[in-house]
Amino acid sequence: MHPVPLQIKRKKKRFLAESSRVITKFYLPGGKKRIRHIIARVLGLPKEEVRRNLKQIMADFAERHRNIRQVFNRNFTEIKEYLSEGIELSDERKCLLGAFFTHEYSVAAAAFFNPSIVMHPDQGSLSDEKCMRFILSFRSTGEGHISSVEFRSGVFDEKNAIHFDAISRFVETPEVIKNPTYDKYVFQLKLVDMETMNDVSREILQDLPDKFSFFELQAAIRKKTDVWYEGPVTLLNDTVEKMRWLARSNYQLKFRKDRRISERVIFPVSENESRGIEDARFVRFCDTNGEITYYATYTAYNGFDILPMLLETRDFVNFTIRTLNGKAVQNKGMSLFPRKINGKYMMISRQDGENIFIMSSDNIHFWYEAKILQEPKYPWEFVQIGNCGSPIETEAGWILLTHGVGAMRKYCIGAYLLDLQDPTRIIGRLAEPLLKPTEEEREGYVPNVVYTCGAIIHNDELIIPYSMSDTSSGIAVVSAPDLLARLSA
Repeated sequence: MHPVPLQIKRKKKRFLAESSRVITKFYLPGGKKRIRHIIARVLGLPKEEVRRNLKQIMADFAERHRNIRQVFNRNFTEIKEYLSEGIELSDERKCLLGAFFTHEYSVAAAAFFNPSIVMHPDQGSLSDEKCMRFILSFRSTGEGHISSVEFRSGVFDEKNAIHFDAISRFVETPEVIKNPTYDKYVFQLKLVDMETMNDVSREILQDLPDKFSFFELQAAIRKKTDVWYEGPVTLLNDTVEKMRWLARSNYQLKFRKDRRISERVIFPVSENESRGIEDARFVRFCDTNGEITYYATYTAYNGFDILPMLLETRDFVNFTIRTLNGKAVQNKGMSLFPRKINGKYMMISRQDGENIFIMSSDNIHFWYEAKILQEPKYPWEFVQIGNCGSPIETEAGWILLTHGVGAMRKYCIGAYLLDLQDPTRIIGRLAEPLLKPTEEEREGYVPNVVYTCGAIIHNDELIIPYSMSDTSSGIAVVSAPDLLARLSA
């Protein structure tokens, strides 16, 4: 044990919950009867009343959202099916109807926490080669404790001072691509994993191309089930439901390029994540051909069950969301290594809610093997240990930040050093926490917790964005050479 602790510096910057950051959402109050009552009331308004009400709504909300009229018109199309056939409406009345089926959601009203950090894909126009542009991601939580992903950006200068980009007062959700494409081979593997590869699914998939769309899948389901199927209805319905569920769980998102990254929020889309997108761990992944892709493992939560997911992007404008598959995909807290090792993808995980595991795979979407990397050893981690983001590559080995839970469910951040060529081998680890909650940081929604979903090294400093008691976030830095010396001793 070293008598002198590592010097951790906490930056003054704090990221706090902010109720003014609101998105618009489609709103359906009640069942069909109530929806039709609302529509009837709006249809019964005189033309001047429509104009007056719409003018007031625009005055109240136009400055809170970009293109609010476009939002109202889009939400009007969602309730058109409840209108009588052939009815003619003015543009103003359509817009007003859309407003009655729209509501605001404050994405960060409750908490802004569990950050991760990566190098920005655009490193142009920097004043010095020792500068680096970065992207921070956060778990942003609002009403009903529904979590989404928000972003911030900035630059580390040559002295590692942090300069944050201006934060837009607007927040937007992306366009959900209605007709994404699927890889037939991967789709089949997932059906096997779900124990849904049977006569029904084989027949449906038989005529689909290697890359097929959601509409093509729907057409194949209708064609096959209408024409040939004579087996048990239960098997048919169950298989079709699971195939559609799988397809809806894999989707694509598209933001506008001309928006600041602080305006972009990834809000739950699929049924799997209806209660939240939790703890996205972003990593800048360099493939063997030199191509850079940003991945994030996260936990989808529907209020009852969790499902590990994989997010993929190259520009933080277009995103692809897919399920993670295989018997080793269990529990929470998975994080990818930033490159392949010995020809395989590798990932840190927590299979049993208690120990740290390490996994390898030939396919980034499928994971079947996992082995224990480390069990709890020290009192501050006796309850459980897990990862705190993707391993960070250095010449000395992989720095792996961990979390440990001790008495009174106190969370601290620790550090390991893994062998560069064989990360299943631990070179060293800290016997004491690298970061633990101060008196100021221990108060919050979940007391006595510090936690991170990913750190980065720049100019010989390990920069750790971290959350405080599941409420707010800050940034801590430590000398990377000092940490490595301690881990290698």
